[in-house]
Amino acid sequence: MYQEYWNLTELPFESVPDPRFFYSSADHQRALLQMFYTINTRMGAAVLTGDAGCGKTVVSRMLIHELSSDRYKIALMNRPGLAPEDFLRDMLGQLGVEDQSNGKLQRALEVQTVKSANAGKYTVVIVDDADAIADDNTFEELQSLFSFQRNGRFFLTLLLIGQAGFKDRVAGIETLGQQVARQYHLAPFKREETHAYVQTRLKKAGADRSLFDEDALDALYQASNGVPRDINNICDVALLLGFDAKVKAVGEEQIEKAVYAVDNL
Repeated sequence: MYQEYWNLTELPFESVPDPRFFYSSADHQRALLQMFYTINTRMGAAVLTGDAGCGKTVVSRMLIHELSSDRYKIALMNRPGLAPEDFLRDMLGQLGVEDQSNGKLQRALEVQTVKSANAGKYTVVIVDDADAIADDNTFEELQSLFSFQRNGRFFLTLLLIGQAGFKDRVAGIETLGQQVARQYHLAPFKREETHAYVQTRLKKAGADRSLFDEDALDALYQASNGVPRDINNICDVALLLGFDAKVKAVGEEQIEKAVYAVDNL
């Protein structure tokens, strides 16, 4: 609705994990580095945590985007409510195993990871919203993945993504916790990063100038506490309000009204 008014080629603040709009803050870059290191050194598992809306999912999508399909087989698990066997079936399906009728799911997964390794492809399993897994049997199934190794090297790496307290839950699952080689916690953006994040997304959406004045950006940081999801929601509404008011740039007034609108959705 407001794209033409602001001379944008697309919506800049959609709350979807699009790697094209990835903003490489120092914190997000470190998180990516930790995940890459775990995979490239063939370690067993890594845990990425952060408060809701801090960008964990977009980091995982950026990771997938950067991992070459010529070298990696990737399963992205984002349905934590599945029963344990269905969880494994979903994983196998994403890794290219179609016939899962014999019920020997663990064996089929091991065969597939070895087959991929022999073809020069390493297997990566990413579990998003892992903290929402309610059935502990699913974690038992995940623990068994670490039996797939040869000469101390794993045939797959497991990346677990969840909210802040999830690392404590993993640590309490002895076998699983022992295989976690790296863990990283994403923090919200700082003030300067919030400003840069907004400008980066606007530029990638076609903006040729700043569409938010400095007072607006300061108010945005105070209202969002630097949480990317909240920044997106507020900015999207603020641009709409700015279009409606026919302002040249979004100001503090539009931010305040947007915050009220978002809070009362």
